[in-house]
Amino acid sequence: MKKEIAIIGFPMDLGASRRGVDMGPFALRVAQIKAKLKQLNYIVHDIGNIDIPFPENLKAPPNPSAKFLTEIAEANRRLADVVYENLQKSRIPLVLGGDHSLAIGSVAGTSRYFQEQEKKIGLLWLDAHADINTPQTSPTGNIHGMPVAHILGLGEKQLSQLSGKAPMVDPESCVIIGLRDVDEGEKQTLCDLGVHVFTMQHIDEMGLAKVMDEALTIVQAKTSGFHLSFDVDWIDPQGAPGVGTPAPGGATYREGHLAMEKAFDTGKIIAIDIAEVNPIMDHGNQTAIMAVEMVVSAFGKKIL
Repeated sequence: MKKEIAIIGFPMDLGASRRGVDMGPFALRVAQIKAKLKQLNYIVHDIGNIDIPFPENLKAPPNPSAKFLTEIAEANRRLADVVYENLQKSRIPLVLGGDHSLAIGSVAGTSRYFQEQEKKIGLLWLDAHADINTPQTSPTGNIHGMPVAHILGLGEKQLSQLSGKAPMVDPESCVIIGLRDVDEGEKQTLCDLGVHVFTMQHIDEMGLAKVMDEALTIVQAKTSGFHLSFDVDWIDPQGAPGVGTPAPGGATYREGHLAMEKAFDTGKIIAIDIAEVNPIMDHGNQTAIMAVEMVVSAFGKKIL
């Protein structure tokens, strides 16, 4: 049987301070993501975009510690439902963002689907940032810096309980790879929860292949598969200039492909997110084209 993929656009930048990532889903489609996946013999359904309000049409956020909380929670609730419904149809959800707060809804949908079968999932998080702030620790109040915290059961209940049960993922089954820009409050939270972390220093010392082998062992232990959430700022800004929060010293283009190829080889990817593509900051759609190439590797494209 042919495998099926559901492309779900999430054009939101309410979780970020820099505008432009709401255009990410359009840039990824222009980069031919559907056609390239069909070339791998998948049946690809483009579900369209989740309807999300523009910040210009909203009042100033009443809670500066969690900006646009109500609107982000509602959008992620709808995203969770769409992800869940497509998993029921045996489709692999592929969520195109949009700022990384989308992962709250995306993981909520996958977690809910497996919770109903009394199964657990892992989370593989590729990112320059930990994204594990809470409203109490965040220096900005931007929710795109908080998704991991809410996925692991911390923060605002209207986000952390979107799957029906908190945490959505056990901290011991969560791995973050590529960190190089971490807030002080996040360091303590990572330590308290026992999240598995591989910084860029680990990649420099161990090599990405070994890091991925260890990470993939962790996210598969005691789980039925893992959700892959990919922030394009994980790649160094030289290869991915079109991002919301660039951080020098990231993974190379080839390291990105290796990570995705190894993830695919497990046969255990249950859903994928692409977050933080910002066409305003890009050059000739370079970042979206790169992100599509990475995702195609995660779905099985090989050199030979």
